[in-house]
This record gives sequence, structure tokens and C-alpha cells, in this order.
Amino acid sequence: MHKDVLRDIVQWDVSSWSKALLYWENNVDWSRIENGLELGGREGGLSLWLALKGISMICSDLSGVNATAEPLHRRYNVLEFIDYQNIDASSIPYENYFDVIVFKSIIGGIGRDNNFDLQRAVFKQIYKALKPGGRLLFAENLIASPLHQALRKRYVNWGSAWRYLTIEELRNFLQDFSTVEIKSTGVLGVFGRNESQRHSLSLIDNLVMNKICPVQWKYIGYGIAVK
Repeated sequence: MHKDVLRDIVQWDVSSWSKALLYWENNVDWSRIENGLELGGREGGLSLWLALKGISMICSDLSGVNATAEPLHRRYNVLEFIDYQNIDASSIPYENYFDVIVFKSIIGGIGRDNNFDLQRAVFKQIYKALKPGGRLLFAENLIASPLHQALRKRYVNWGSAWRYLTIEELRNFLQDFSTVEIKSTGVLGVFGRNESQRHSLSLIDNLVMNKICPVQWKYIGYGIAVK
């Protein structure tokens, strides 16, 4: 995939978060996927990725997603594959409908102010909305190490309010699914102050840190869950 397209799909900390995209690419039978839903798709990156495969997508967010995501999709000439809808991820108005549902970095914000029950509700709603055999492709910020936690609270505007997940909580939220694969990545990459620095630190993660650091220190959890 061309680096400019990858950047438009992943959008931030591309080298680290694109590990999820590569995993999804290689572990889904795309010939069986006809329609999909992106949750929290404000910029529409994941809808773009799937629309480029010819998959009919609903690109959704709480509100205003048409205005924020359509310019990107128009630039890639994929508007014929995309519908825009305002959807609350904790109350999805579909049942047994989608072949695939995808999200990136939305659960922490949904659980702001320690709302565990609302986070759990999102996964229940996703399960309901998927067809039998449908797939959830997920990538989410993890609570990570004490250093990550401290720096988020000090330097990230929403760092104190978001409820970041542990790997154990993520696994618990996915317990209704028939099969679940969870991977983790990223230790230093997030500390870069610009995309160039994040890319360089991600290389160190790939070469060293991902291999020697425990899962509990990593800040991205991703994978596939099958209904």
C-alpha cells in the first residue's frame, strides 16, 4: 500500500497503528465481505480502506460525520460505496446485518469518567449488529505502563478522563464471540512529538521493545473477533 494512502487511512502514529491494518489484511477472507460499519469514523479512514476494496460501508459517528469524512472519500472517488449515518456505538440500530464492523481508538473515550458499563455495552451492540460469522476488527488504546499513564495525565487533554483498557478487560468484553485473536504492539512510538519521531520510535519498538517488554506495557491492542 502506498504510504500516502496508508497515512490517510490510519491518520496518526501510522507506523504503530498500521500493524492492526496489516493483521486484518492478512487474516480476513475478503471475498466473503460485502458490507461493513465503521464506528467512531470521524475522519473516515477505515471506511476509506474498506471502500477501496469495493465493500459497501456505513461510516458513522455520534454526529456530523458526513462533513468530516466525505472530503477524504471524495478525494479517493469512493463515495458510491459509502453512506454516512449518525450512530451511537452503544446503541447500534441494526441486528444481524454487517459482515464486518471496524473501529480504532474509540472505547477509551466512550468510557470517559470511568464508565465501564458503557464500554461493555458497545461490544454487546457490535455482537448484535454482526451477522453470524461476521467479524469485528478492533484496534484500541491500552492502559499500558505506569509511565504512559502518568504522561497522558500530564500532557494529553483527555488523558485523565479517558478510561483506557487493559488486555484482560478487552478479552472480557469479547467473551460472547466464538473466536477471538488479540495482539499488542507499541511502547515508545506514542512518545514522539511529531509523525517523523513516532515513526523512528516505532522502528525501535519493532526491533527491540515489542520483543522484550510485557504485554502490559504496550499501548495498542488489536485483533479480530468472529461472531
